[in-house]
Amino acid sequence: MAKFVLAGKADCPFYAKAELLADYLDKNLPNFRIHKITQHPDNWEAWLQETCEKNGWKHKRSPIIWRELLDRGGKGLLLGGYNEFLEHAQHYYNISSDMRTAEMLLIAKENLQTRIIIDKEEEELKSLINPLHIWINSACVNICYQLIPLFTNGEIFGMESEVSIHLLDRSSYKDILEGIVMETQDLASPLLRSVSSHTELNEAFLDADVIVLLDDILQESIPTIEDCIRQVTHQCEIYGPLIEKNAKSSVRVVVMGKTFTNLKALMLMTYAPSINPRNIVTIAMLLESEAKAMVARKLQMHPAGIKNLIVWGNICGCSYVDLNRTELYRYDSAIWGPPSFFRHLLDVLFDREWMRTEFVTALSSLSSWGSHCLGLAPAHTIATMLRYWYQGSPPGEMVSLGVITEGQFGLPEGIVYSMPVRFENGTWIAFTELEIDEKTDEYLHILACDLIREKQVALGEVEEMYPQRGVRKARIYVEDEEEEAAEESPEDVKYATSLLENEDQITAEETGGSRSPEEENEEESFDVPGDYF
Repeated sequence: MAKFVLAGKADCPFYAKAELLADYLDKNLPNFRIHKITQHPDNWEAWLQETCEKNGWKHKRSPIIWRELLDRGGKGLLLGGYNEFLEHAQHYYNISSDMRTAEMLLIAKENLQTRIIIDKEEEELKSLINPLHIWINSACVNICYQLIPLFTNGEIFGMESEVSIHLLDRSSYKDILEGIVMETQDLASPLLRSVSSHTELNEAFLDADVIVLLDDILQESIPTIEDCIRQVTHQCEIYGPLIEKNAKSSVRVVVMGKTFTNLKALMLMTYAPSINPRNIVTIAMLLESEAKAMVARKLQMHPAGIKNLIVWGNICGCSYVDLNRTELYRYDSAIWGPPSFFRHLLDVLFDREWMRTEFVTALSSLSSWGSHCLGLAPAHTIATMLRYWYQGSPPGEMVSLGVITEGQFGLPEGIVYSMPVRFENGTWIAFTELEIDEKTDEYLHILACDLIREKQVALGEVEEMYPQRGVRKARIYVEDEEEEAAEESPEDVKYATSLLENEDQITAEETGGSRSPEEENEEESFDVPGDYF
């Protein structure tokens, strides 16, 4: 069986003549088979170069003919071009072609018109297939392994939505990326339209509907916290314009990491100004889930029964775990009720010493990235948050999320701050109906100082994150701890208030200006009410 492949430009007259001869041989010879590949003139050069490089051939003109030794797509033996094919037909089958030049040109013109029509039909068919394009950055981390099956099972985006997954990482990880691509294909998921690996930044985030940034600091050892902030800012200077240029205008960006995730989200908003800031968020649900698990172990109940535990502030820095509104469902106690019945945590958990010490210490250690070496919990929180974003969160349930401040809870505008939200109709809405007492309001504004300072360092407005101050871990706050509240230093509140009211004045003071008498008398340590993790 003689199996030949004939490929050429659609407008090539020699391809038209070779095609007619091949069709005659295929029709009249029982053991002759021909497969034709017609390329648009705009695509011919790139296609020919790729084909020759793949097979180790050298050929520069249209058409190109080769013989397949086994099956189509397998190893081939190059025959040559138009002249070589005519010689082969003459010597083996004693058949030649007597097509005239005018007829060759006419058929070539018709071939081009047909190719254009076919390409247009294929584009129309492809337009009917509109999968969600999901880009995962730093795709070689363990979280990605756990995340891909969650993206392809239909629970996040719906059983009617196909997905195309794009894995992005550095070129040094190219082999690992290819391995992940093969494993993803092995899932044989009916909702997986395609999966691809990418190592070139210029093609990053192309047509992205969802971007998951798992980036962290590229440099393992960084001298100062300010250098760390500047490196995060530099990353965002690269990714922001790429997202703005390549991604869809409605793209949703999820930031996940272990360092400065709030700042990272804010800088992406800064360097991708055309993207809706409400579409760039950072996840606080991991810290929230860890806190729920800690409380559940203390009360010997299931963590899923703990609702409305709130994480305020800087997810990777100074954050406040608010237990005042936490509700317990299906808690085994003397009081029992229907599934909708709940009890407030502070009415059940009386061990305030545990809250102030062991809870804070244990949660701090669990929050380290090393405790999530397999990536199960981070991947689950990313998937859960995206499911809420696309399908809505449970009615009445609060979810902690790092979002852009727009004056919610009286917070300063223009920072990314973790706060309670709910998801409705494809967007998030802050739980602004919450009643915030004076003490909590004071704490929330102090937490904002940390984020304002990060922003100032990132934008070059100040040089140091904590000038002439040490920072020590502070205590957790619950509303009935009057003694703990009484011990707080009023000077800390003065410093935080001045930073919020006049950022420019603080900038001048830290770069050589005079300091107020209150600041001159402050101690070296800066005790912020809240939790450092």
